Amino acid sequence: MADNESLKILAPASQVPTIARNLNRRRFLSFAAAAGGAGVLAACTPGGAESSAPQATGGELEDSLSIYTWGDYDDPGVIETFTTENGPTITLDSYNSNEELVSKLIAANGTSGYDIIVPTGPFIPQMIENGLFTPLNLDLIPNIEHVDPEFLGLAWDPENEYSICKAWGTTGYVYDTTVIDRELTTWADFLDAAQNEASGSVSMLDDPIAIAGAYLWSKGESQSTTDETLLAEAEDYMVNNIAPHISTFESYPGGTIIPTNAAALVQTWNGDARLGILESSTPENWKWVLPAPTTEIWMDNWAIAAGAPHPEAAHAFINYVLTPENSLLELDYIGYNTGGADIEAAAEEYGVELPELIFFTSDQLATMQETTINEAQQTIVDIWNKTKVAAGA
Repeated sequence: MADNESLKILAPASQVPTIARNLNRRRFLSFAAAAGGAGVLAACTPGGAESSAPQATGGELEDSLSIYTWGDYDDPGVIETFTTENGPTITLDSYNSNEELVSKLIAANGTSGYDIIVPTGPFIPQMIENGLFTPLNLDLIPNIEHVDPEFLGLAWDPENEYSICKAWGTTGYVYDTTVIDRELTTWADFLDAAQNEASGSVSMLDDPIAIAGAYLWSKGESQSTTDETLLAEAEDYMVNNIAPHISTFESYPGGTIIPTNAAALVQTWNGDARLGILESSTPENWKWVLPAPTTEIWMDNWAIAAGAPHPEAAHAFINYVLTPENSLLELDYIGYNTGGADIEAAAEEYGVELPELIFFTSDQLATMQETTINEAQQTIVDIWNKTKVAAGA
């Protein structure tokens, strides 16, 4: 899909449960119309791919495994060791949004060839309803016992029939203190610096909720607001006040923007901020901000795609990464809390760098808001589209 192609959304699935705890993820926003328009998900036949696909029974592992996930979201060492110890060769493919993931699965109708996928929590009810998952055989994933119970049984999948926590995090920003020499602490500070010291050197996430959220959070409002007046204000401000100062939209600035000093002010997810700072030749120049007064919290989940051709290997891999040692290695590599029981203490003992970008205090967590799917979804996506057009993206 072209960067400037407008995305459309689908109406929320019927009876989508409210998230019980403050956990969700990068991009709840919308299902793309790439597979043929707003009615495409409704046209999907629930369960069709599941019934004809092989199911995992604990038998011999297949010789390969395909994972469709977010970019650079697994420790290469864990991937390599799994293959060495268990046999299946792993192929990784990445997407930039939940929209892209869902569109690919819808278009394939159970023939995508992918085994493991990593959707964000609020998408899961719609995906379940439309048969985009293979149900998990939890008997083959005994290491689920190592996941902190706080991250199990969430409202989008109360029995973990289709999904298990992979990682969770939040949204903030980093800035180059050699360019911006005042202290920034809020989203209002971010928006002000974008129009002043950092003008023309601003990177924002290529993500609808993050674009509208920057304004909404600066006002202490939720990214899930349905207030039409407030959303109109957000659109006007982002399109007319902020877009002219944006130099790029980048969802993974930790691997590109931050290490190369390609922007002075960078909106980013916490784990990617950590990666960028660690890879920078001048890490002392970068400062991470978890902005006041509020921001989002999200959670990604391991799941198996409908029609997965290698279900035995898929179950084996999910079970493998849930061991305490592999969960810790994943956390250290990706910079996001992987939800393991007692993992913060393990990370401290292991000597994980910049733990303050991974673990948050109760006061910090209190500022993070979950996202809910509601009738304002399309408006949020429209704000993103219009901001990108106004920025020349």
